Amino acid sequence: MTVKSRRGKTALPLHVVLVAVGAVMAVPLFYAVLSGFKSTDQLSRNPVGLPDPWVFSNYTDILGSGDFWRLVGNSTLIAVATTVLVVAVSALAAFSFARFAFRGREVLFTLFTMGLMFPFAVAALPLFLLLRSMGLLDNPLGVILPQAAFGLPMTIVILRGFFREIPGELEEAATLDGCGPLGFFWRVLLPMARPALGTVSVLAVVTSWNNFFLPLLVFTESTWWTVPIGVQQFQGQYSADTARVFAYLVLAMVPALAFYSVAERQLVGGLTAGATKG
Repeated sequence: MTVKSRRGKTALPLHVVLVAVGAVMAVPLFYAVLSGFKSTDQLSRNPVGLPDPWVFSNYTDILGSGDFWRLVGNSTLIAVATTVLVVAVSALAAFSFARFAFRGREVLFTLFTMGLMFPFAVAALPLFLLLRSMGLLDNPLGVILPQAAFGLPMTIVILRGFFREIPGELEEAATLDGCGPLGFFWRVLLPMARPALGTVSVLAVVTSWNNFFLPLLVFTESTWWTVPIGVQQFQGQYSADTARVFAYLVLAMVPALAFYSVAERQLVGGLTAGATKG
């Protein structure tokens, strides 16, 4: 038996598992998309068949609604602001933890990592009281700042590990060329850390987009509601119209899926470019 045939037999079970996992993830999404093109009566009579006739109004009515686009705009603004803040602060903190030796560094880093074990539900009441005292209720900063704070531990851990792998010779060469610590960070470290920055940015955006509890806690008025809150309100309003709810759920997922597909290409491209540089 040749090496190639042995590798093929070894990879076959892995391919089967990947196909099975992909089917488990894709089938519910495909079912939701098709269900959005049906009427509720069709869902009751033929839940797994093709729409007959196709009801496009479920999607077009939602896309023509200003409330839906307002929710998307709110979620996008909060996700982008949270990501910029958490990545900027975490990059500077991770740079300090990775490249500078100072007393108490490991103790301080341990305190940051302990944030990974801190559940948000425990902080809900004190956070609400704090935001109310600061006048940040019904204010997007009331969501952006806590989301960034809760995102710091994971982001710092990821970036610190990446920054520590950068050879010290690069920093020495940059110093000889007249670069200070901030110059090395901005001109050398950040460009080399593009794959890691892409990873933590994707995590921050997806986490912010899917966050339901914090916006529900902060926003008492519908002006700043985000997509997850809008989905809940829409389900309550159209609980009897299941097909329309399916359409709303699908459209609510589209922006996040579109962003992830674009970010995934950029992330893979950055990893490939970094791996091929000599």
